[in-house]
Amino acid sequence: MRLWILVAAAVATLTAAPSDARRHYYHHYSSTHSDSSDYYTARSGHRVHRPMQSRSAPRGASAQCRDGSWSFSESHRGTCSWHGGVARWL
Repeated sequence: MRLWILVAAAVATLTAAPSDARRHYYHHYSSTHSDSSDYYTARSGHRVHRPMQSRSAPRGASAQCRDGSWSFSESHRGTCSWHGGVARWL
């Protein structure tokens, strides 16, 4: 019986972790943007331009996303996560 409770607790913890992580990511990046919706505040505290569409790489872009948008992310983690992932790094 004890083993069953431990297994159930482990499963509950593992299945809750991704949604908690997603909630943290969404909260951090969606609620901390500045007055302009074209920018967000990165974990570093820097104001960073949100991904944008453009035919060529805009100045300051760090990666092109798979959906064709350009990212200005300061780190690789999470770059283009809402845009299909990174197609190429600049």
